[in-house]
Order: sequence, then C-alpha cells, then structure tokens
Amino acid sequence: MPVDEPRGRMTKDGIRIYEPADFAGMHAAGRLAAEILDEVAPMVEPGATTGDLDDFIRARVESAGAVSATIGYRGYQHASCISVNHVVCHGIPGPKLLKDGDILNIDVTVIVDGWFGDTSRMYVAGSLSRKAERLIQVTHDALMKGIEAVRPGATFGDIGHAIQTHVEAQRMSVVRDFCGHGLGRDFHAPPNVLHYGRPGSGPRLEEGMFFTIEPMVNLGRPETKVLADDWTAVTRDKSLSAQFEHSVGVTADGCDIFTLSPAGRFHPTW
Repeated sequence: MPVDEPRGRMTKDGIRIYEPADFAGMHAAGRLAAEILDEVAPMVEPGATTGDLDDFIRARVESAGAVSATIGYRGYQHASCISVNHVVCHGIPGPKLLKDGDILNIDVTVIVDGWFGDTSRMYVAGSLSRKAERLIQVTHDALMKGIEAVRPGATFGDIGHAIQTHVEAQRMSVVRDFCGHGLGRDFHAPPNVLHYGRPGSGPRLEEGMFFTIEPMVNLGRPETKVLADDWTAVTRDKSLSAQFEHSVGVTADGCDIFTLSPAGRFHPTW
C-alpha cells in the first residue's frame, strides 16, 4: 500500500478507523518522539535557552532520518513548541534564558514512514516550587485519568469529564481554548478531543481510532489569549500552566499508548 493511501474506514463523524497492522507504525513514530524528549531532559537547566533545546531536537529528528511535523506547518519554523511558566501552549523557541524554578512544556511531533508521533511533557529548570509541583502532578494525573476512560463503547465526553472532574476537584482549571485531535497519517484530523465534557456525550470510541489527549491545566482561571506572534498562547491572569500529552490508539479492550517514555522520564520528578 502506498504511504499516502488512506487506510481503514471513516465513521459518520469523520473519524478514521485504522487497521490492526497500523499500530506498529504509530508505535515507531511515538517512540522516536518520546526518545527525543527523554534525551533533551538533561539540557533543561538554568542558563539554557529554549532555542538551544530546539536546535538539539531539530538535529535529533534529522539524525533519525525522520521529519519534523512542525517545521513549515502554517509557517512555523521550529522543531518543537516550548512553553514556559504562564505560556499555555505553542511557545516559540528562541534566545530566552531559563531561570531557576521555571517550568516548561516541550511538545514534539515527528513523522516516521508517514506516521505522526505527537507528545509533550513538563520539565523543570533547577528547583521546583511547591505550587508548581502540585500543578504538574495534577496535570499528569488528569491525563492518565483521561487515558483510563479510553475503551470501545465509551465516548469522548467520558474522557473530557474524567479530566475536568479531577482538575476542578483540585481547585485548578482546564483550558478550553485548545484540545487534543485525531492523528495517524495526518497531523490533525477529527475528532477534537476536549478535556472537559459530560459523560456519554460526543462520538463513541471504536477500536482503531488514533488521537491525542493533551490537557492544559492552569493554577488560576482557564481563559487564554494569543500574543501578537499569532502562536504563543498565555494565561490571561498570568497564572502558571502545565500540559502533558500522549498519542493513543483504541484497542479491543482499552487503550494503547504510543508515546511512553523509554527511559521512564515522562514525569519530571521521576
């Protein structure tokens, strides 16, 4: 089958159902993205620049013989998004120096043999404040609760509800302006994976669906704004924000995570 030929079938909601053999391609792409995020971890320290981190990621993607999905995407020119402190997502790497106590999300998407591997996780430069540590833990746990809700017959509203319920019980807020998305042979495809919702709402999950779950959680209010560069999204109240992201596939009895950290470094304090 040619690399660009559509696979599987489409649901009435426009969501592609992939074939069992396609899971291997997603695992290869997801593993490379996760390996790169493992390898960049020792570079995250006070005095490093976000541009330095992105340069490493770009070189690592190229050395693997893969392609960065973000370079050239809607004019974007970097191999990662790096979002520091109150930046919610889509932070642009550059000369900004990391300071002691900064928290940051690094988001990488690679293309391996036509398959997209998309993942992000949190890092800490130097010492970690108690409030940032709690935010990171709540965000990580919210992602995992969303993943636990993935199984055939469940709905996308079940995923969002699991995330929202956990976050709001900790008196934090779920960002509503950005969401997860379908992927596979495409970077962004249906469905939109909301990180809030009502149980039983939204399309029903079927074996063979591939998508990301990537909750963004704020210590303060959920509202965001996009800066003049048309990419960087920040919290309106300047509160800290955190995000974790996995790419997953629905299996016959649950969920397959394509972007597990080979080194066990998905959480910054592990």
